[in-house]
Amino acid sequence: EPRLLTYGISDDLALSVGLPCGGEIDVWVDEPDPGFLERLSDIVREERRAVVLTDLESATQRLVLEGEDPHADELIRAGHSRVLELEGRRVFADVFGPPPRLFVYGAVDTADALCAAAKSLGWHTIVADARAKFATRERMPNADHLIVAWPDEALAQVQPDHATAVVVLTHDDKFDVPLLVGTLTTDAFYVGALGSRRNQERRRELLVDAGVDESALDRISGPAGLDVGAHTPAETAVSILAEVMAVRAGRDGGPLKQASGRIHAEIT
Repeated sequence: EPRLLTYGISDDLALSVGLPCGGEIDVWVDEPDPGFLERLSDIVREERRAVVLTDLESATQRLVLEGEDPHADELIRAGHSRVLELEGRRVFADVFGPPPRLFVYGAVDTADALCAAAKSLGWHTIVADARAKFATRERMPNADHLIVAWPDEALAQVQPDHATAVVVLTHDDKFDVPLLVGTLTTDAFYVGALGSRRNQERRRELLVDAGVDESALDRISGPAGLDVGAHTPAETAVSILAEVMAVRAGRDGGPLKQASGRIHAEIT
């Protein structure tokens, strides 16, 4: 019979065996349906996105593909499995799909540092540049996919979606502007661009001249990254990826001691 089991230890018991704190974990125990698992395996193999909704009271399960239900789409876009109240029922939403993607335009040193950091999180990394001598495997060893193409063609190949973060590193209007114009028409959850504040303002003017609506410009994080005093490519990569993670999680990226609610995201 399907059931939810809870295991845990107190803080006192945890300290007695050398653990920093106690805690508990909920485990859902159920006998899997072979047909259901086969269908889910097909979805994962085809790199499609879906969510399995398990009613923790009735033990009924429902597999919803991306695009089939608006509320399920919200859960899929969030990218995290969790327990929630759905139509008055306690439901476990288990999200399946390919990992988030980091798409960097501009094969500079910061690009490879960004890819290295993102790969440590399990993300898929893509670097593109129109300059073939820059976009090489020797220069970008941490890119899962290298593209030598101008912005429009690169965007057509990547097709950024709600699970894609886009970062522009070229500092060159002939690359930056068309890449940003195209990206702002996609569902990319993060759009960042390096450059000084002066360059950001000048770039905004160029984007407006290119027909981009003022409201769309607010999606651009420029200068990209959090204010951590970054100087080197590796430090800049940490700064940018920290902001990307905060945006994806719906956090403001500030100090934890100033945050309200949970310090860390709930693990499911």
